[in-house]
Amino acid sequence: MNTPINELPPPALAPGDYSRLKVLLVVIGAVVPLLVALLYYFPETLRIPGAELKFLPAVNAGLNSLTAVALLTGFYFIKQKNVLAHRLAMGTAFALGAVFLLSYVAYHSQTESTHFGGYGTARLVYFFLLLSHISLAIVTVGLVLFTLYFSLTGQYTKHKRIARWTFPVWLYVSVTGVIVYFMIAPYYK
Repeated sequence: MNTPINELPPPALAPGDYSRLKVLLVVIGAVVPLLVALLYYFPETLRIPGAELKFLPAVNAGLNSLTAVALLTGFYFIKQKNVLAHRLAMGTAFALGAVFLLSYVAYHSQTESTHFGGYGTARLVYFFLLLSHISLAIVTVGLVLFTLYFSLTGQYTKHKRIARWTFPVWLYVSVTGVIVYFMIAPYYK
């Protein structure tokens, strides 16, 4: 079912809920990068002795793959002007991203970092992808939260404007996450 842009569904939230949502999204946008930084600089902080989560990198790659598929599906549906299917696909991408973040934090809180063992051109490619992936992942959190906020509050013009940046950045982060996983997978202990 196609929904013309001038007949968009009403906002998902009542206007009175906007300020609470904004506060929640700002808190999430601040907490996620801080938590990841905490795990990077102080890896022992959340460690639970005996926790075995070595299977999570593969799960995370799967979640990133599914997120990329959901993003592409959402993009397809909005190009078809099927707003309801677009919302479902993007909601799925958001949920998968949230599960990924929880899984990522769980894994990195319990396991030492794995170092890439490749050399030469492969090493250069790996570190380029890793650094661009990490840098853009930090940006993606804020972009996704703003894009979601504008959608939920019915600010569709702002949503569309920021989504033009959010979509390619988020897709890049999802795809490079999978590539980085496959490049480092042989070096997991």
